[in-house]
Parts: sequence; structure tokens; C-alpha cells
Amino acid sequence: MSRGLNKVQIIGHLGKDPEMRYTPSGKPVTTFSVAVSRSWNSADGERHSETEWFNVVAWGNLAEICKQYLVKGQQVYVEGRLQTRRWDDKEGQKHTSVEIVANEMMMLGDRRDANSHAQDTEPTSAENGSAMAEDEFPF
Repeated sequence: MSRGLNKVQIIGHLGKDPEMRYTPSGKPVTTFSVAVSRSWNSADGERHSETEWFNVVAWGNLAEICKQYLVKGQQVYVEGRLQTRRWDDKEGQKHTSVEIVANEMMMLGDRRDANSHAQDTEPTSAENGSAMAEDEFPF
């Protein structure tokens, strides 16, 4: 019997402060979005960039840690698995959402940025080793 693998690793910036709520049984769950930007040069030398948004869900102790320490704009590493949620709204419309269910989170960047919400240091791109422009992040 073969086994499958569902593992995701992202590094990006939070689009807004995390939101925490509790299930009816009292289990904490925190949700937040992470923007992952990449840039490249096309064959004609033109610079391109794009940002992909990921919805992240953390449960239990990790949910409480994410709510306590993460803030909008902060760089973060998230590891987990992809999960597809499906539901019908009040009008009967079907909806689908793909999210990352986190099992690990690591805060990146300068600690003072997280504490003061300061954005005075530019993140660096691991892809090309140069500083990313501020306009690459849509928040």
C-alpha cells in the first residue's frame, strides 16, 4: 500500500492581524492570510511580480500562539497541509475554499517589527538576494 504526502511550506507576510474564535467544545482556532510574493525577469528583461494569498488555519495551542504574537505585515514561515472546505450559503450557492492547516509556525524578520508594527526594514528575497520593493506587498 502506498502512502500519500500533503505538505505545504510558505514564507510570506500577514495581510491582517489573526482572528481567533472558539469551537462550541471550547477548542481555539485562529485564521489569518499570508501573502507570498515572487518576482522574475522575462526574456525581454522586463521585471514582473505576482502575489499569491493563502488562508491559514491554526488549532489548539498553535492557534493561541499565532493570535498572541503575529501581527499584520509580519514575515512568517508556515508549515502544514492543504485542506479543501466546501459549504452551501444561505441562498444555496456552493462555495469552495482551499486553506493551509498549520502544524508549525515560525516568526521571521526583526522582532521589534512585530512588537511595534514598524516596517522600517525591507525584507530580502531569498530568490534573487536583493531587497524587495515596498510595492510588491499589497498591504
